[in-house]
Amino acid sequence: MTIETYRDAWGIPHLRASSARELARAQGRVTAHDRAWQLEVERHRAQGTSASFLGADALSWDVFARRARLDDTARRCFAALERRDPETADWVRAYVDGVNEGLPGGAGRAPEFTRAGLRPGRWQPWTPLGVWLATHILFAGFPAKLWREQAMRHLGPGAVGLFATDGPGTAGSNGWLVTGARTATGHALIAGDPHRFIEDPGVYQQIHLSCPEFDVVGLAVPGVPGIAHFGHTGTVAWAITNAMADYQDLYRERLRRTGAGVEALGPDGTWHRATRHTETIEIAGEPPIEIEVIETPRGPVIAGGPEGLDAITAHAPAGPGTPDRADQPHTTAGPAGLERETAADPDAPRTTAAVGEFETAQGPAGPERETAAGPDVPKATAAVGEFETADGPAGSAPRAAADPDAPKVTAAVGEFETADGPAGSAPRAAADPDAPKATAAAGEFETTHGPAGPQTSHGPDAPKTAHAPGGPETAHAPGGPETAHAPGGPETAVAPHRPEAADGAYVPPEPPAAGDESRTGGAGGSTGSGGGAAGALALRYPPRVTEDLGFSALLPLLRSRTVADLDRALDAWSEPVNVVQAADTAGGTLHRVAGHVPARAEANRLRPVPAWEPGHAWHGAHETPYADPAGEDGIAVMANARGLATPLGVEFAPPHRAARIRALLDASRTWTADGMPAIHTDTHLGSAAPLLDHLAALTGLTPAAAALRDRLLAWDRHMDADSTDAAAYAAVRSAVVRRLAAHPVFAPLTQPPAYPDVLRPWLALVPRIGFALEHLLRAEDLYGIDRPAAVRAALEEVAAAPPAAPWSATHRLAPWQALPADPPPAADEPGLAGDHDCVLCTSAVPGLTDRAARGPAARYVWDLADRDNSRWVVPFGADGVPGAAHHRDQLPLWLRGELAPVITDWTRLTPEPAQESEESDD
Repeated sequence: MTIETYRDAWGIPHLRASSARELARAQGRVTAHDRAWQLEVERHRAQGTSASFLGADALSWDVFARRARLDDTARRCFAALERRDPETADWVRAYVDGVNEGLPGGAGRAPEFTRAGLRPGRWQPWTPLGVWLATHILFAGFPAKLWREQAMRHLGPGAVGLFATDGPGTAGSNGWLVTGARTATGHALIAGDPHRFIEDPGVYQQIHLSCPEFDVVGLAVPGVPGIAHFGHTGTVAWAITNAMADYQDLYRERLRRTGAGVEALGPDGTWHRATRHTETIEIAGEPPIEIEVIETPRGPVIAGGPEGLDAITAHAPAGPGTPDRADQPHTTAGPAGLERETAADPDAPRTTAAVGEFETAQGPAGPERETAAGPDVPKATAAVGEFETADGPAGSAPRAAADPDAPKVTAAVGEFETADGPAGSAPRAAADPDAPKATAAAGEFETTHGPAGPQTSHGPDAPKTAHAPGGPETAHAPGGPETAHAPGGPETAVAPHRPEAADGAYVPPEPPAAGDESRTGGAGGSTGSGGGAAGALALRYPPRVTEDLGFSALLPLLRSRTVADLDRALDAWSEPVNVVQAADTAGGTLHRVAGHVPARAEANRLRPVPAWEPGHAWHGAHETPYADPAGEDGIAVMANARGLATPLGVEFAPPHRAARIRALLDASRTWTADGMPAIHTDTHLGSAAPLLDHLAALTGLTPAAAALRDRLLAWDRHMDADSTDAAAYAAVRSAVVRRLAAHPVFAPLTQPPAYPDVLRPWLALVPRIGFALEHLLRAEDLYGIDRPAAVRAALEEVAAAPPAAPWSATHRLAPWQALPADPPPAADEPGLAGDHDCVLCTSAVPGLTDRAARGPAARYVWDLADRDNSRWVVPFGADGVPGAAHHRDQLPLWLRGELAPVITDWTRLTPEPAQESEESDD
């Protein structure tokens, strides 16, 4: 069969094949050619093998990935997909075949492989599922529950509402649908932009997929077949935003060691066997470490263990050839979880900044590493400006035991009794000498049926996070006086279990007396009966329970011709949970939530809950909310605010972006595709009012401060790139944030418990205050803090040395790269307009940095009157290879708010040499 590859003027691939299966193969092959390095980084992320070639900065993510059992979960989900939907499983295999065909050539184009001493590995059929899971595991922001627990403990339950805002743990987006009643053509328009960490290469791939069954253009996720989030089939188009739903739970576990292994106290009051094994993580330039991986009937233990929250990994003996890390430069593993680590002032204590959706430490690694990056490998601190990320983009899929790159699992004979997971998947074989190592004591792998039903502890590979000794703390922007972790400050023990009233409401306890650890889980203290400290956290997430990542929706999405088809396809969607808008050429529209949100107690949604108490099991799933765009005056807006998905979440974005988009759309009764970019790039800052109101109320200012105050009150509240007023406002805002964060009332929140570094961004105080500033300034009382005094001092501080340059001088793009260029580019990244609460959402972190690591990861306009009148853009380009013609050729368009045309006319495209398809041996 022949596969045809075409390119347009922007190097975007347009693929044509004789079947859906061959088209998937072509998509995998062209993605490997264009983005080989990105694909391998993603694959390693899912395996938890990043540190082997990215170094110690990727360790925290690797430990989390292993303990959370991402690899094993993806593997199980693929096995279940083969049973339930063999057609889709075969289609995914075809994509993987194409990736494996294209990787050698693609790696030859990408200089990062040589710099990192890495050889491309081999993808397995489940690798795309691992990429998808690792990309989205932190999207629901479960670490925010740790923040809420800390805030409630020290400030009371009202702190939940004060700090509940789109910030450290969420990925946001804008999206809007204009029905045919409000357009010049009489057909609908769909437009928007997903807000993610800006990565180089980008997180979305523009692509055109055509075969006899369908012809679709859209934004694909590199490493995953098809087009999941944003697509246009010619007769129906769709787009998504993060629904901000809460669908993952944290359980405080009471664990104890026995002669046979580890047991967890269940809600029935009895101790149940937990699965347990150890795994070895290789680290470039350093000795490997060994971690313990435990899974209870609730889920994998991602922090702590039987000895408490401070349980640490031990260094495994260095094997022959283990590189000496003393001279080893390393990279910061990047996006895809959520917590990019902001690299602050080089002399300040490192603070992992919980900035918005800072995804997590990416990293890959594994036996594909030719050599441990030696002293000549450039240092890859991804600190563009101030953002050193610990994020990591989508991980990659788990590897089979037969895969030389998969995590090693070794076990004594007879150790794998059953680990009855939801689909009864078998434990991993110990056959592969190169897979990530997992060793276990005999008899430790038994069934652990949880009281909550079939969601059992699964097999031996569940990774358990361990603290990398000396792991980085939070980072601070230059000049920031305070870090989220006080320098040298002792870390607190586990936050105590919050008691509940009979109705399940939270009842704040009295703080423990000095030295009283009975309610902290520290120093042997316990929080329940029967022995065992509550010093561990287990994560329960839907795919681990259901063995379903929603891949059965992908082919039906491509085959959809109407919104009814699309609606049926989305019934199979699992995660992340999204709000979806769609329209078709017949006038149909759709506005719904898609994804799996388990039904359970309200307490589960707010904070970690005690595993040993009844009442916290999952019971089915929430029904899907729908809305009618035609009933909303022909307009539907989705921007992560409260609305359609309100019953499913806890924290949502402020209403400013959604309200501004609706106001702009309401300004005209008739819209065309040409008018959409003006909405994409609107810079009005809706959250400015509370601070400006405080400024207006000040009296007795110095002349300089009064002049600055008057100037800001006259400002048009637009965060334009060339605006010095916007720069002055941002400077005052940051000064206020720093002063509030330095107040003694918040001091306990600067010393969070000893959670893994990968979770720390959600607990960083300065970003939390920065993103919640408008709530904190408007609250009737803020714990006795003199806010007018703080605002006055901040204004006087900035008035003494006001910024002379425009907003774009400090509000600059800070893209994440797994292995930044060495030497770094001479020119700085470009300056930007916009801000976190603008429609043009380029997120600074008030109080920490003006740099923007997050922003529009793509922009699109889908025209249902004529698909060729649609348009799109990404921040950089179609090619992931530095220096290639199409690596950054779309950046000027993106900066100006312009869009490239969507071309689907094959006669206007440039063909590449035809390729004959080869059948896979898999």
